[in-house]
Amino acid sequence: MEHHRSQADRDAVTVEIGFAVLTGALLAGAAFATVCAPALLLASGGVGSGLVVGATVVAVLVFFGRVVDVLWRFGHRTTEREIDGRGPVRPDQPSQPGRTNPDS
Repeated sequence: MEHHRSQADRDAVTVEIGFAVLTGALLAGAAFATVCAPALLLASGGVGSGLVVGATVVAVLVFFGRVVDVLWRFGHRTTEREIDGRGPVRPDQPSQPGRTNPDS
């Protein structure tokens, strides 16, 4: 079965991939710095190569974990919407305080 995506769908996927990569890189950098920071602050001789390797491994795992998590959630959300066939998912809460129906 051939599935054609609209331009909006393709744009949404592109934005989601960009978001996943950007946040993954930021979190990976933070994880690397967190692992290396104590050695940099406490040791005057610098950071050992073993610590840098360990920090790199942690950073790579954090990066890929974040990317997979974001894209998995996006794909799951899109699949539910396509299977359901009712269009966009409505919020659980009313859009305006005091209203009981989002369409009010």
